[in-house]
Amino acid sequence: MNNGLILPARPLLANEDASRIIKDYERFQGGLPSGVESYLLETYGLDVSSRYGIHAIRNPFGKASGQLSLNLRQVQDDADAGLGFVVLKTVIAENAAGTRSMEEWAVKETRMIVDTITGKETGEPGWNVTWQGRGWHGSFPSYLEFARQALEIGKTAGMVVVPSCKYHLPGPEEAEFRMEEYHHTTRGLYEVWKECGFPGPLQMEKDFSPTLAGSGRAKQQDTVLRWLREVPHRIKSCLPDGELVLGIKLMNTVFEDEFQLNAFRALLEEGESVPDYVVYANRLYDQGREFAGKVGAAYGGPDLSRRNLRILTALRRLELEGDLRKPVPPVSGTGNVGTGKMALEYALRGAESLQMHTVFQKPGSAYSMKQGSKTERALHDLYFHPEHGLVAWMLHLRNSEDLVDAANVTSFKDVASWYRDKGRDWFLRQS
Repeated sequence: MNNGLILPARPLLANEDASRIIKDYERFQGGLPSGVESYLLETYGLDVSSRYGIHAIRNPFGKASGQLSLNLRQVQDDADAGLGFVVLKTVIAENAAGTRSMEEWAVKETRMIVDTITGKETGEPGWNVTWQGRGWHGSFPSYLEFARQALEIGKTAGMVVVPSCKYHLPGPEEAEFRMEEYHHTTRGLYEVWKECGFPGPLQMEKDFSPTLAGSGRAKQQDTVLRWLREVPHRIKSCLPDGELVLGIKLMNTVFEDEFQLNAFRALLEEGESVPDYVVYANRLYDQGREFAGKVGAAYGGPDLSRRNLRILTALRRLELEGDLRKPVPPVSGTGNVGTGKMALEYALRGAESLQMHTVFQKPGSAYSMKQGSKTERALHDLYFHPEHGLVAWMLHLRNSEDLVDAANVTSFKDVASWYRDKGRDWFLRQS
């Protein structure tokens, strides 16, 4: 356990396990086995099933909302590849007349750059995607039709699909939320969910990316905290009780760690309603970074995951010390999740699922699998890479007595509850 990370530099593996992983890594370069989750259970005794929101997922890997989840071909490719879940591109809320107060966020992507990045804290190499563009640029009716067909693809394939929405967030000079936009948009998404025959409540995500952007709104701490206190209740009030499962995508703000933790606490402790789960936390913002002729841009890479893990560690310490007034809801981790090892760093801090984006954007030469969709190529590395794949590191956890109990089956869900039991002392030692 070093540099704030729980896992060591290399996995502790029996020779026969290490050899088997290498063999599978090479064997599956032509394509993953059908039902890879069953293969992992039968061959390695690893159960990778988990939960995203209220839904069971066959594996913890999902695609975050963005330009990789804005058309049906992408959703179908993800279903065919065996992804656990997909969050659709974020739609911008509007009222019944089609007016959107957050219109500036409905911008079509026109440029994107994928490149390597070096962490400022550790010098660790990583990948970063910088793009121009924001939310769904089309009409709300077109989004509803897209969501309807995407939900059907997911239902057929056994892959969870949920919509994402960005609602009006009043600036410091505004007193009221545009509730007509909240009601119209939430009810539209709910109707599509029910038309697709899903039992139970609508599950959706609320995108808080304006807290990240280098705008005047994002620089007002009181304004950001107000959003976090009030927005969950305002969204939930749009539907009858029990008809909405709300995930809040809590972004990194432009402020330091202390405010970031306070923002987390405001979301969980100070509002009339709390989210049913939290997605934490994609992107950092560099006020001096230049892209597409503008100064100021979001970025990812190793610094992002280090900060996210640091904040999640502090949150779990508060939880274990009994210093939170309300329990922490389920967490879906995001931010520089490019390896199975990093997925487990998030899981050891209680993340039950992982949302990824950049790992599906790398150039083809960066994957060991040279055919198939980038989703399948990414999953091949995420599972079977001999040095940083999920299989190797879940077996490491089985072999490490201070981490999880050795048993016939090691499960991802058990890893996500480690912090409450065997990991308790580790978290309480962190300052």
